[in-house]
Amino acid sequence: MKFLILNGPNLNLLGSREPDIYGHTGYESLCERLRREAAALGAEADCFQSNHEGALIDAIHGAVGRYDAIILNPGAFTHYSYALLDALKAVDVPCIEVHISNIHQREEFRHRSVTAAACVGQICGLGPYGYVAAMRYFAEQADG
Repeated sequence: MKFLILNGPNLNLLGSREPDIYGHTGYESLCERLRREAAALGAEADCFQSNHEGALIDAIHGAVGRYDAIILNPGAFTHYSYALLDALKAVDVPCIEVHISNIHQREEFRHRSVTAAACVGQICGLGPYGYVAAMRYFAEQADG
């Protein structure tokens, strides 16, 4: 099994951006952890981060035939990117939306996700473990 882990705007600043909300783990450390966790499941994980909506859309399109599942933290695009929603709906690769913080305990505008409708599910508020939980879910589904 191979996972594409996509991270949207500002997630490259993990560890320094609002650590009281997002924690102290840096982006590269997160990716290293996710690659290790995937290997423990007998899988692989590739991480990609962009602050540009089009680059994330291109990555989603490029997942077809290369990845078994997408784990997406769209960042602020969660709340208004119908283009990401359409890209997810256009490909036959299942996706789980992940948020490090609990978006339902934050500002009102963060409570709504337009991209979640194209996803198998949404995980929020579990910190970096949310990505691991998504990988474990997909691995268990593949094992039947």
